[in-house]
Amino acid sequence: MSRPRPLRGSVVLLSGGMDSATCVALATRSSRPVHALTILYGQRHAREVRSSRALAARFGVARHTIVRLPLAPLLDSALTRPGRRLPAGRSRSGSIPSTYVPARNTILLAVALAYAESHRLAEIHIGANAVDYSGYPDCRPPFLRAFSRLARVGTKQGVSGGPAVRVVAPLLRLSKAAIVRRGDRLGVPWALTWSCYAGGNRPCGRCDACRLRARGFREAGSTDPLAGRRSGRAAS
Repeated sequence: MSRPRPLRGSVVLLSGGMDSATCVALATRSSRPVHALTILYGQRHAREVRSSRALAARFGVARHTIVRLPLAPLLDSALTRPGRRLPAGRSRSGSIPSTYVPARNTILLAVALAYAESHRLAEIHIGANAVDYSGYPDCRPPFLRAFSRLARVGTKQGVSGGPAVRVVAPLLRLSKAAIVRRGDRLGVPWALTWSCYAGGNRPCGRCDACRLRARGFREAGSTDPLAGRRSGRAAS
């Protein structure tokens, strides 16, 4: 069996949010080619696509691909059911919030793995971080390590003796405030990002994502350029 060609470059799962924007900023600092992959899995709004396109253009990625997977009828979550109320304040009991989307990161990483192997890319970058893995099981280190093992045993590249595609989560152990500080250093254009679960033209200021974002900027001592555009009262 001939040895596979070496892999080079990376694909970033680019949702258009703060974390993935920081990931693409980090990835494009290298001289290796960077692709961006935005996956619409059936979430209740597609406002973030505008942000992902703007970010991909700003950072000059080699290719930006938008994939539509109409999985909403299969995925029971507040993010895929427009009629369900979005939580405003995460439970401190350790329970998984209603915004958890069943197996979302397994689906996204599987698509990214197929893309990476097809385009001879060495790494998948995902913006999982410490705030998320406290609630979502598929943002935790054991899941990411397990998926990396899957990439080694479940792909032609992995079983042919060459290096397998790696899963990279550069923000995994950072708080939102630390992500804001790092993004500020990297020149992330926060005005182009989108975090709100509700969609629309302006952030709602009330959902969990808006609250986490506001706290991150506040604790980092930085200014969120979207703060003055909220459609509702900002969370304290």
